Amino acid sequence: MSMQSTNPLKPKAPHQPPGIPKSLSCQRRHTLPASEFRCLTLEDAVSAFEIEREAFISVLGICPLYLDEIRHFLTLCPELSLGWFEEGCLVAFIIGSLWDKERLMQESLTLHRPGGRIAHLHVLAVHRAFRQQGRGPILLWRYLHHLGSQPAVRRAVLMCEDVLVPFYERFGFHAVGPCAVSVGSLTFTELHCSLRNHPFLRRSSGC
Repeated sequence: MSMQSTNPLKPKAPHQPPGIPKSLSCQRRHTLPASEFRCLTLEDAVSAFEIEREAFISVLGICPLYLDEIRHFLTLCPELSLGWFEEGCLVAFIIGSLWDKERLMQESLTLHRPGGRIAHLHVLAVHRAFRQQGRGPILLWRYLHHLGSQPAVRRAVLMCEDVLVPFYERFGFHAVGPCAVSVGSLTFTELHCSLRNHPFLRRSSGC
């Protein structure tokens, strides 16, 4: 995933570079906006998994979400996802679900708890051709912005490797200690962000 910061919230969309697979090609491109943020649908699941697989398998050997899990969450809670599209093609995304406990647990990796007030961010991934352009920070800001417009969601939580903690702290997350969730030999730090303490997040994200 891209972790480079940038200032503008709506940068000019670059031309689609070589390297984007044919599976990301889109129909009716002349009718689509150059740059768009919207919630994901089931039709976006395969593209999301292709981006995620390339981003994580080579580094960690695993994916935060596999294709069936992506489809699972996009069926149950598409409103807790956000994708960045260039000319109709998905280039970056976040997928989340609701959780109803104070801390993350192993089952939080696969469950959506309707009525929960905590948004669990499962994955943030950026297509390889669009990394090092500041898209990760922009997308995360937009996603928190979107969560802040949902009155029922009180907090955002995630787990990450220690090296990524400073990145998330820039967005109001704070570490609460080691996460109870482990994946194979990998361990994580759990971070929380109170959405109610950030009034600017209450504005509509346009999703």
